[in-house]
Amino acid sequence: MQTLVGWHVEMEFREDGDRTMAAALVRLPDGTEVRGHGQCRRHHSDAPQLRVGEEVAGARALNDIAMQLVTKAEAELGPGSSIRWLRSV
Repeated sequence: MQTLVGWHVEMEFREDGDRTMAAALVRLPDGTEVRGHGQCRRHHSDAPQLRVGEEVAGARALNDIAMQLVTKAEAELGPGSSIRWLRSV
């Protein structure tokens, strides 16, 4: 398989008590930067597990970016075109 293009993704995490916040950034080949955010709150009865908080907050930040990219793609296709099927994946 040949790689035609690569995307660069950066993730940062911040902890504040029982909350984990994630910020994600993807740089597209056209120079566009898309930023997403996600957070997770640990239930007071759960044992602290930093990795789990990062995974959930990170997934939510990446999902935020995913929805923005679908919206961007739909806008680039213009009226009469649709990729709504992607939203259900």
